[in-house]
Amino acid sequence: DKIPNVTVSTMTSDGPRDITTDEIFSGKKVVMFALPGAFTPTCSAAHLPGYVVQNDAIKAKGVETIACLSVNDAFVMGAWGEAQNVEDNILMVADGSASLTRTLGLELDLTANNFGLRSQRYALIAEDGVITHLNVDPEGLEVSDAETILGLL
Repeated sequence: DKIPNVTVSTMTSDGPRDITTDEIFSGKKVVMFALPGAFTPTCSAAHLPGYVVQNDAIKAKGVETIACLSVNDAFVMGAWGEAQNVEDNILMVADGSASLTRTLGLELDLTANNFGLRSQRYALIAEDGVITHLNVDPEGLEVSDAETILGLL
């Protein structure tokens, strides 16, 4: 499947900036992982840190961009990236209105828990915008972790 062209955002030194999925994925090999929320326990303790640790190994497999997506705003994603020391290694993608998440059919409705609409926990590998692997975690962090994705590259 081809990733649809949707506008998301990222934090820059000049503030939030809109970026399209075409800009992120076109002509590149990309790993994107998504999670229910920035600053949440599993996401902060294991999911994002795993990609920070495995950054060099993943990029050595020909991956040009590693992106982390969450249904949060660019300010939250920027602050979380700073707190997790991602530096310029991981593109922190804010899908504030869940536009991409819904288009991919990977939304997670947590309104009953007062968390609203979120993203499921998943990771994908895409080449020139075409998804070649998609691992969606049924629960916890089982198949979207950095080590699993590294093994698929």
